[in-house]
Amino acid sequence: MDAIKRKLLDLPSDPGVYIMYSQARQILYVGKARNLKKRVNQYFANSANKTEKTVRLVAKIADFDYIITRNEIEALVLENNLIKQHQPPYNILLKDDKSYPFIRIDTKQDYPRVEVVRKLRNDGAKYFGPYMLGITSKDILDLIHSAFMLRTCKHDLRRLPKSHRPCLNYHIRRCLAPCAGKIGRDEYHAVVEQVIAFLRGNDKTVARLLHDKMMQASEQEDYELALQFKQKAEVLDKLVRKQVTALPKDFDMDVFAIAENGLNRTVAILFVRGGKLVGSDKRIVSDLALASQTTLSNFILRYYDSVGYIAGEIVTASAIEDAELLQEYLSEKKGSKVNILTPIQGVRRQLADMAASNASDYLEKSVAVQERKDNLTMGGVLQLQEFLHLDRMPIRMECYDISHVQGTDKVASMVVFVNGEPARGHYRKFKIRTVKGNDDFASLQETLTRRLEKLRDPGTADESFGARPDLIVIDGGKGQLSSVMEVVESLPSQGIAFISLAKREEEVFVPHNSQPYVLPRNSYALRLLQRIRDEAHRFAITFHRQQRGKRQTHSTLLAIDGVGEVRVKQLYARFRTLENIRNASIEELCLAQGMDRRVATNIYRAFHKDEQDPPQG
Repeated sequence: MDAIKRKLLDLPSDPGVYIMYSQARQILYVGKARNLKKRVNQYFANSANKTEKTVRLVAKIADFDYIITRNEIEALVLENNLIKQHQPPYNILLKDDKSYPFIRIDTKQDYPRVEVVRKLRNDGAKYFGPYMLGITSKDILDLIHSAFMLRTCKHDLRRLPKSHRPCLNYHIRRCLAPCAGKIGRDEYHAVVEQVIAFLRGNDKTVARLLHDKMMQASEQEDYELALQFKQKAEVLDKLVRKQVTALPKDFDMDVFAIAENGLNRTVAILFVRGGKLVGSDKRIVSDLALASQTTLSNFILRYYDSVGYIAGEIVTASAIEDAELLQEYLSEKKGSKVNILTPIQGVRRQLADMAASNASDYLEKSVAVQERKDNLTMGGVLQLQEFLHLDRMPIRMECYDISHVQGTDKVASMVVFVNGEPARGHYRKFKIRTVKGNDDFASLQETLTRRLEKLRDPGTADESFGARPDLIVIDGGKGQLSSVMEVVESLPSQGIAFISLAKREEEVFVPHNSQPYVLPRNSYALRLLQRIRDEAHRFAITFHRQQRGKRQTHSTLLAIDGVGEVRVKQLYARFRTLENIRNASIEELCLAQGMDRRVATNIYRAFHKDEQDPPQG
């Protein structure tokens, strides 16, 4: 601590980013500061403003470093990049896998579809949303297809034969059938513009269309269809009633509020789209900023990096740190003006108060749940370091398992936990290439060799392979671990701890020690190891089944005259599954790349041996 006190005296008063390190030089926390000297000193000063979690963090800090930036915007961007790169355990970490549904329309296409997506891309398409509880993207999609009858199929309309006939959706009045030339491009795009107007808040056209269709179906005594249109009109009415008074119909806004109790903090968000309140979200945050206004500012920044879509107006229930700075950054990221404000009165204040009530309610009800989650994740990480006497906190853990049936279709899984939680985007699969027969030891050696070799290349494009694990867990006992250690000593494994977990007695083996560790049965450390082991086992079995199924289906196709490996890939590129290939007509099979009619006929006959005259379309 004396060394830290000396460094505190030398801190500059410039803007920049500070990085807190553990004894093993692991990054614990990254923060930005308008004034580095003032901000960093706050952590080590005796103050009643510190939360319990901040006190825990400071107790683990063995050193800190800082990077001076030219201005506060650079500090904001650098902090964000460092957090995403290193994923420190005491920062806000918003997971990409919690994504919201958006509606996407690619108006550059001749005949666009309306589709639900969970990732926004900079592809020139129009996106609307997000949609959550109350009115879902499925509700909106049903309304669109009922009222406007845009196509839902994924056919490439330019490659369809002239004899193509429209599907059932056309006959039940849910599609305009551009595939069969029933509507021209300009007419279709006029309908698309109506859909876009609806998604921006114009409900009257949809209400009129649904009413007209309901009356038409009723006059034709198709009462079942009339009832369906009536139900769609009720969904629309539910959406209309969510209109926020005093806001324009094409208005998008996000409302943020934070609540705290000294130990935990929660953030609630309300989403206004097209002038309507379409949903909400609530999160527990673990950021160790000393003030809640700093935590909320940090959360908003991470949130918009996570979801990709930035609303034109951001309302906060209470003032946040660096609002102007954040507004400038988000405006540049969005490509248009973003306003951040804390309202005093009016409809925005009402929405801010509603968000604040949601945050407080969630805080009250989620404390026990969050404490249990903290114990099972970071609590398990800290216990593992203590029980196994690890030099480094196992912030990034990787677990490996082998799966096969009697030596066939051998695969390995690599499962990654960061801060005690699954990092599914970092999972990786291996096909065993060099091992013959049923040899799990050799398969593990091949897998770990291939994985650790990736660390020799610091410029590897794979984010997961480029990250150095703190702990590698092998699913197995002493033998599996020993076989792995035979090869890793010649690989770039410095700083990585290795253990294995035996299933029967749940014993933990470490290298060069014949006696296993027996962790307490009810410990969070053992539960964490069991979770990552079971996840590696599940992931390996799933991949093995996929490979075995693919081999079996490939064998079925390869037995057909004229079908080789290339044609199998082209068929799967077109039809995705064997069942779709089985159900395709000869004409549809001919649409696959590189397919000729003779081979298409052979494929059809292989699956329809009882039919004498195969249909032609």
